[in-house]
Amino acid sequence: MDEVMVIWAEWVKPSAGLPTVQWSLLLAVAAAAGHLLQRHTGLPKVVGYSLVGTIAGLAGFSGAAWPLQGVALFLLELGVAAVLFESGGRIALRWFRHNPMVLLQSLLESVLTAIVVYYVLRWLDVRASVAEGVALISMAASPAVLSRVIMDTGAAGPVTERAMVLSTLNTFYALTLVAARAGTLHREETTLFATLYPVAVVLGISFIVGALLALATRSALRFMSPTSENTSILLISLIAACTALAAAFGGSAPLAALIGGLMLKQLHPRPWAWTRQLGTAASLLTMMMFVLVSVVAAKADWNPALVSLVVAVVVARLVAKVLGVSAANWGSGLSWKQAVWTGCAMSSMSAIALLLVSQFIASSITIGPRIASIALPAILLMEILGAIIATFAIYRAGESVKPWEPHGTGVPAGELRG
Repeated sequence: MDEVMVIWAEWVKPSAGLPTVQWSLLLAVAAAAGHLLQRHTGLPKVVGYSLVGTIAGLAGFSGAAWPLQGVALFLLELGVAAVLFESGGRIALRWFRHNPMVLLQSLLESVLTAIVVYYVLRWLDVRASVAEGVALISMAASPAVLSRVIMDTGAAGPVTERAMVLSTLNTFYALTLVAARAGTLHREETTLFATLYPVAVVLGISFIVGALLALATRSALRFMSPTSENTSILLISLIAACTALAAAFGGSAPLAALIGGLMLKQLHPRPWAWTRQLGTAASLLTMMMFVLVSVVAAKADWNPALVSLVVAVVVARLVAKVLGVSAANWGSGLSWKQAVWTGCAMSSMSAIALLLVSQFIASSITIGPRIASIALPAILLMEILGAIIATFAIYRAGESVKPWEPHGTGVPAGELRG
């Protein structure tokens, strides 16, 4: 593909630059593939987006370089921030006062995931610092993938809502811990202050930026209609500004957006049609995010010797999440079967995990690439497979309003419910 691009560039000189043409065509193909895949198999569109990105990456697509930097990194952070702002805006904190077991579920599944992945990798003779990095990344599920699956399946119910909440919370933990850990990889201090100080800095800056985002949005809603397209433009613009600010001052842009969404929900508790409100621009941004993740992950240096490690991480992570959610299920409002499907629905990894890998790469030229060599193939696999597992879990839980019709067979949704 690189040779084709060189030949093309000699006689085609688009005004916006060749990478713009490449990405425009790639996104057009991804949109068509996602639509056709859902139409003929019943799978969510995100699987089509990821498959197109994977094929492009394996073919040598030159529009995305790893490690991410510049515009590509900003767009990925912006896409993640928009998704997490929406996810945070769905959570009412007062709900945890009435059902504190949800917080216990969240903490247990996150901690158990990190511990299980860490010790599985150590058992396979992986260096401790590398195993720790992969374990922290494994904590985070993908609210972006799950939200697209929910949208495409028309899902609603306790499993759907619980999976979104737990995915948002474990993302919060992972963003905080990785941002702090990445800054201390080569420090020799082992005191409690040296450990907690980076966490406090990341949380503090992200909280300030998130609060500014929430207050600005709440002020705008006092005189702007929530259904206006101008409000959508305002939201995207504010999230973009906060993404740049948080990264510049040492905070976490996705974390700031998540905190902003949480705070806005408390200031503006009335229901809000987030997906419709953020508009087509956010949908395009989200699709580009999925394609970018799969392109970058597919272009990574693949090492056949690491296949067993990647498979071990994927299996250990899925088992740990199911066990963690199920172990703390008592009194949480879910049946045991629903708890299992909730854990399965949280199996996906995508853009957030890629951003976490990027932080390790930027902080260490020795440990970062080793973490990426295991994490990137796992991310590519679980962006596709995780979306399929989440779709299956939602249908088995009986929470989709649409029938799943693989290959046009017209299988009623009721036959797939457990």
